[in-house]
Amino acid sequence: MPADTDVLVTIDDLVRWGASRFSAAGLFFGHGTDNARDEAHWLTAHALHLPFDLAAEYGHCHVTGAEREAVLGLFRRRIHERRPAAYLTGSTRFAGLEFAVDDAVMIPRSPLAELIEQGFAPWADPARIGRVLDLCTGSGCLGIAAAVHLPDVIVDLADVSPAALAVARRNCERHGLLDRVRLMESDLFAGIGGDDDEGYDIIVSNPPYVAGAEMETLPPEYRHEPPLALAAGETGLDLVLRMLRDAPDYLADDGILVVEVGNSAGALAAALPAVPFVWLDFERGGEGVFLLDHAALAAHHDQFAQAVAAL
Repeated sequence: MPADTDVLVTIDDLVRWGASRFSAAGLFFGHGTDNARDEAHWLTAHALHLPFDLAAEYGHCHVTGAEREAVLGLFRRRIHERRPAAYLTGSTRFAGLEFAVDDAVMIPRSPLAELIEQGFAPWADPARIGRVLDLCTGSGCLGIAAAVHLPDVIVDLADVSPAALAVARRNCERHGLLDRVRLMESDLFAGIGGDDDEGYDIIVSNPPYVAGAEMETLPPEYRHEPPLALAAGETGLDLVLRMLRDAPDYLADDGILVVEVGNSAGALAAALPAVPFVWLDFERGGEGVFLLDHAALAAHHDQFAQAVAAL
């Protein structure tokens, strides 16, 4: 970075300058922010050990030389490594909560946060939800957020990756939830016991759903995330089809399955045209999330099984 950075004397100077450099470098945003200014603000606040909102309030304040260099060091890494800001800071926010993240997990950014904050209403009665399963949990963000926003529920977090589960455990500890949240190593449902006749009231998942061709075109920022959390075969449906086939065995009779499939939504609807997917809308934006109840899943089980067999 040029030597004229000595003229950057306030927090606002650093944020403005970083935003300009990020835009000039053609960075991609989408892992917690959607624009260059917010990304620069986030990294500046982290380097200065300030909450995001407080960094804005102190924008006119001068920084020391050491503080300026700490901020610029993060800016350099963001530009040259193309590493998402959440990995540089080691944390991000989701559903109003702080979560630790590292390269073992995908960075939380699902529109499902909005549904969880509402206690899954109107699709379920929050007062009657007893058990929740977060399948393909990664950082644990969906299940942990559900446990926080629904303080009486029992939550299971399942993932095939031991490294991801280690991050999820750290997040459970951070939020004081190890008494209500259980972590399980499982390839989808394979490691989850089916001896509880009641089943889960909610199964929620943000599984891998990126199709093979799309994986090849992802911006560099996404390539820092574990491929295991993104890639899902040629059509992006390898995991979700298995999930649809097996979910009725683990859901309560009046339970619901809620899954994010993102850009693979069109492929899923085309592959299963007779299935009555309910596609959810979100006030804060986001799409590609479907809901099915136990009855619909059971009624179309043969179609799901055939689709899995054709993979």
